Amino acid sequence: MNALLACAAILLPVTAQAGSISGVRVDGDKVILNFDGGVKGASAFLLDSPRRIALDISGARPGNNSVAHGPIAAIRQGQFDEATARVVFDLVRPAVISEGAFAADGTSLTLSLKEADASGFKAAVKQGRNSFDFPAANAASPPRRTHGITIPIPAPAKGVELPRVSGPSDDSRPLVVIDAGHGGHDPGALNKELNAREKDITLAVARAIKRELLKSGRVRVALTRDDDRFLVLEERYGIARRMKADLFISVHADAAENEDARGATIYTLSEVASDREAARLAARENKADIINGINLGGQSNDVSSILIDLTQRETMNISASFAKLLQREAAPYVDFRTAYHRFASLVVLKAPDTPSVLFETGYITNADDVRFLSSPEGQSKIAKGVAKAVEIHFARQLVQN
Repeated sequence: MNALLACAAILLPVTAQAGSISGVRVDGDKVILNFDGGVKGASAFLLDSPRRIALDISGARPGNNSVAHGPIAAIRQGQFDEATARVVFDLVRPAVISEGAFAADGTSLTLSLKEADASGFKAAVKQGRNSFDFPAANAASPPRRTHGITIPIPAPAKGVELPRVSGPSDDSRPLVVIDAGHGGHDPGALNKELNAREKDITLAVARAIKRELLKSGRVRVALTRDDDRFLVLEERYGIARRMKADLFISVHADAAENEDARGATIYTLSEVASDREAARLAARENKADIINGINLGGQSNDVSSILIDLTQRETMNISASFAKLLQREAAPYVDFRTAYHRFASLVVLKAPDTPSVLFETGYITNADDVRFLSSPEGQSKIAKGVAKAVEIHFARQLVQN
């Protein structure tokens, strides 16, 4: 803890208007903190093993004048973040904060401590933070408004419209959603010499896969995008989930500094990357939502239950099985890398109940791969390999069910 506080004090910038902690002293069962400037408020919480009190003071800088006494064995100060000073009190014996208040002029904060037994202390730890409000009389007044701006707020968006489903009208037939990676203002990987953009190649390949899948009449097919539009990552797999898709295939083209790198790769979801290249790809693809520093994708907080976790584990196993099948069936038509199956924490694959793969069909930075991916012949070969794998996959599923 000493090291952490010291590092924080060195590395974190300090708000220019913050007041310093000019002194900390212990008087019997009271802890008094004095400030040489305005602070904004404070909150405290208890920590166990070892027992201690952590006090965060908003709008403050740490000081050096601390004297431990009585129930306090030691006092440490540090800059928790650029707007908050943290004071940590190591306790000689269990004690809790019974009361805390700022002086009327805001220049000091007094905490009253009360002895507690072990169970009482643990109960107080679980209660979390106690807040101590800064005196309202000393709070900064809001600036007087000198002008106003009126901005019309549009009606709430209805969300992305679901794409049209092509194929048999029988809803019991499996639905495959093909996702053409990137699009709109996000071109993806580029090959400027050959005037190739990933977003164009992925759309052409996705359309070719759709045409090939529809030939059998056994599956239904939908494209997340059938034109040059931008979708955030959550919208891509969200479309598949809303449509209750049985399989989700996201089509991409990789890029590398080494122009000799070539061949296809299949990625499935894992929180742990299988190698550095998988980690690099995840870092690049997961930033597709961030445009001009603004994250356009929302983060769900409810995907944490045990049920969803178990469902996702089963989904990940099915996805990995399909990845192996895809390589086997597409290998006669498409060159794969030696390590063709990789694992990465890719946002676009995180639908917990839809088997999903990301198919890197080749390297846009490799001239041979670009010619193959850009040609109708190459796109047709990729589509044939995918279609064969899809048919076998669902045949297996039918037998298992």
